[in-house]
Amino acid sequence: MVAPFARAQSPLATNAEQVIDLPTVLRLARAGNLEVQLAREQLAAARGARAAALWQFLPWLSPGIGFRRHDNLIQDVSGNIVEVHKESYSPGATLTAQVDLGDAVYAALAAKQDVRAAEQGLQAQRRNSVATAAAAYFNLLGARALTGVNREAVRVAAQLAAQLAAGVQAGLAYRGDELRARLQAGLAEQALRRSLADERIAGARLAEALHLDATVALTPREADLVPLSLVPTNAALGTLVAGALTRRPELLQSGAGLAAAAAARKGVVYGPWVPSLAGQAYVGGLGGGLDNGPSRFGQSEDYSATLAWKIGPGGLFDPGRREKADARLGTARVAQDRLRDQITREVVESLTRFRSLADQLALAERNVADAQAAEQLAEQRKEFAVGIVLEAIQTQQDLTRARADWVRLIAEFNQSQFELQRAAGEPLEAQ
Repeated sequence: MVAPFARAQSPLATNAEQVIDLPTVLRLARAGNLEVQLAREQLAAARGARAAALWQFLPWLSPGIGFRRHDNLIQDVSGNIVEVHKESYSPGATLTAQVDLGDAVYAALAAKQDVRAAEQGLQAQRRNSVATAAAAYFNLLGARALTGVNREAVRVAAQLAAQLAAGVQAGLAYRGDELRARLQAGLAEQALRRSLADERIAGARLAEALHLDATVALTPREADLVPLSLVPTNAALGTLVAGALTRRPELLQSGAGLAAAAAARKGVVYGPWVPSLAGQAYVGGLGGGLDNGPSRFGQSEDYSATLAWKIGPGGLFDPGRREKADARLGTARVAQDRLRDQITREVVESLTRFRSLADQLALAERNVADAQAAEQLAEQRKEFAVGIVLEAIQTQQDLTRARADWVRLIAEFNQSQFELQRAAGEPLEAQ
């Protein structure tokens, strides 16, 4: 492996720094990412909705006391209008149960599928967060490596400019060569400033992905800047696509959503044919009587049961409700087909990019070796006074570009493997 650059600390680093490595990034992405926390809350909400659906089958108890007062005219059971002054009170408890069986059963089934969908949504978000955090980490690692490349370029350019300045003062060098060298040193310093800013920005974006304090400068473990071997370059496209269509949590989430829509449709179609059941039992006391008359209090019970069907809106023969359920089910089916196409495309894109970067990386490594050899020859020619300044500047520029391309390709190559693993539904781990 060709050493691409000299290591150096960033002068833009703040007083608060934290060294971080890839395993730590992956671990924090699974737990600390805010999108993962939101998905976890959505799962809790789905579980709560399912529990609420199941509670609809249970009766509820209403303890209390009632009071009623009547004055003046009232009609008795015989039809006579009489003047009555009376009052009554009834302390006790009412046990009530009312279940729209058709809707309740299918709503519980749909809620169960919603929980499954939320569980798969949480898994999908964890995978996406890990892939995003890994990409951010390699961006930071590449930015830091590029800072080292540019720092080395600044050192070499400044050394050449100093040598030529001394030669001009001694009358041994051409003033134009000194200006070219000074220009190269200025351009190298400008590139270094840009890379330092890019490094700090990449660190802040990684901190955001991990829900860390962005004011603390994250420093990557430089030993991580090596090409990873997570996926073989000869991986079969068909196998990866088939695995993705089986393992991707997004597709499992879509399947659960489709099942929930199917259960909701059954509830609309078949639920209204199942009667609603209602029952009520009151156990307590009843007291009261006429004004200026005897008062009486004693035990009182009332029981009732109802079996009913609902015809019209929200029940039997409600075409709008059925059309809405059919549309929801059809939308879920189309969304699942679209997701399958999207997953297939993602695998194809990821594998193509990964293979291309593998080829580019091999070429870039060779380019670095060639550029280093050319730079050494230019130095030797300068020592024997047969080289020219323009040649030295050009070879240094070529070496800097080759090194920059190499570190950039390493970062992109490693990112592409995490993206391919995510697209194929494989575990996202650093080996």
